[in-house]
Amino acid sequence: MASTEVARYLNVGDRRIALDPEGYLVELSDWTPAVAEALAAEEGRELGEEHWEVIEVIRDFYARYQASPAMRPLVKAVGLALGPEKGRSLYLMRLFPDSPAKVTARLAGLPKPANCL
Repeated sequence: MASTEVARYLNVGDRRIALDPEGYLVELSDWTPAVAEALAAEEGRELGEEHWEVIEVIRDFYARYQASPAMRPLVKAVGLALGPEKGRSLYLMRLFPDSPAKVTARLAGLPKPANCL
């Protein structure tokens, strides 16, 4: 479940997007690809085609299960959707350094995965 505490706002075009203390969207319905790009830019990331593939997988996972996947389910979902060469933790770590499950969920406009610290 998304946090309802607003810590700051992200300006995307003429919209102000509320973010919680960890940088996740307060209102999941505020997500757009432009919001993802703005969140990525804040972190010094540039989203390419490979990033968008994973973002689509995690958004599909959330639509199906109403939960953001932790690392193991994310790896499995990516493997099933994009093939075994992409369904590896090393692949996801290269795309989303630090914590792929948390970073991908944040950029996809989803709540923080429950089992991620």
